[in-house]
Amino acid sequence: MIYLIDNFLDDKLFKSTADHLNNNNYNEYKTPGKSFWVQEAEPEFISNVLEILSKKEGRELESVLGFFRVSTDVIDSEWRIHSDGIINNEQPDRAVVLYISPKEMQELHGTAFWDHKQYGNKQPKNISSEEYNNFLIKESGNLNNWKLNTVLGYEQNRLISYPANYFHSKYPNKSWKKGRQVFVMFYKIK
Repeated sequence: MIYLIDNFLDDKLFKSTADHLNNNNYNEYKTPGKSFWVQEAEPEFISNVLEILSKKEGRELESVLGFFRVSTDVIDSEWRIHSDGIINNEQPDRAVVLYISPKEMQELHGTAFWDHKQYGNKQPKNISSEEYNNFLIKESGNLNNWKLNTVLGYEQNRLISYPANYFHSKYPNKSWKKGRQVFVMFYKIK
């Protein structure tokens, strides 16, 4: 199940988070075939997010990984349709995206969910990390093998939670000049 929560953070925490991101630099983080521009999230911020989500879901949760990320019209501008079924050699149950920066695009944008011609809407359970990495390199930008399922629209301070194994991407592939700032977290049910 995919769900969203508008006005996720209270005004004070949201403003302090946005101010912190705007007053600090994003650092390039290189992975095989892809670079991300990130800022670390403080453990206290991650705890706050988990507390809100735990109340919403009615169960105890734990973070696998959480960080802030930026994309612009130049950096991180590939489609890179993927799933997050394996993060730091763990299998998170769910993933979240929390939109931080003000939206600057009038056309539809946000988080897209996709169906792959062979695998459907989610990463196969029995695929190895090596097979999946090869799949990403070959398929993540090849729109001929994907069908757009839905786009959840971007709104500042909106959180989207979805199963970590769902295929998704930002939508569209390019963000605006000042940057699309988001908090990303992968988490497990305890």
